[in-house]
Amino acid sequence: MLEKDRRRFQRMKLARPILGALDGESALILDIGLGGAFVEHHGQRKVGDMVTLSFRWQGEEITFRSEVARTRMTGDNVAQSGVNFVEMRGASVARLQDMMATFVGRVLAAQKANASADVEESGAILYQLGDARKSRSRGYMAYLWDGKSWTCRPTQMADQPRSGFTLAAYEDEDEVETLCRTFETADEEGRRLIRLVAELSANTVKK
Repeated sequence: MLEKDRRRFQRMKLARPILGALDGESALILDIGLGGAFVEHHGQRKVGDMVTLSFRWQGEEITFRSEVARTRMTGDNVAQSGVNFVEMRGASVARLQDMMATFVGRVLAAQKANASADVEESGAILYQLGDARKSRSRGYMAYLWDGKSWTCRPTQMADQPRSGFTLAAYEDEDEVETLCRTFETADEEGRRLIRLVAELSANTVKK
């Protein structure tokens, strides 16, 4: 994993696969997170193989040197492999954070039936939380929901709790309040996506 961070990263299942390349050959990215991706590609790979995964977002190249964590053949010379990101190239991490924040904000904004908060406002807040251009700082805050009220505590761990989320400590209180309201009314998939974007915020904290 990047920066030798071995915590378990969450991944987002993509409604539409992203066309990319695995070692220079065409591949489809089926889901993606800060720590890795699930890719459909041609040819067989072995667990432990080192590969290069690349794709474009808003005209910019995103490239990761990756390690195959699992793989299986699904058809005639077609395989699906889970890869862990090992090394970034250029501004790939920042671009990936922006892309994921944008995708998640759109998905949550579409869940109008389950949201009582202002959907457009929530989507904007989610994008801001995932903004890789924010100044980096130290420390995290964990926000825990018991079904009736929230508790907040500082933590040294960036892990995402199931009953809430963990953000970088610098996040604005108004933004956090909007995120909490969205979490309260979201379904389980919506909450998973909120934790994914919270992970984007936590990932900007200096190690």
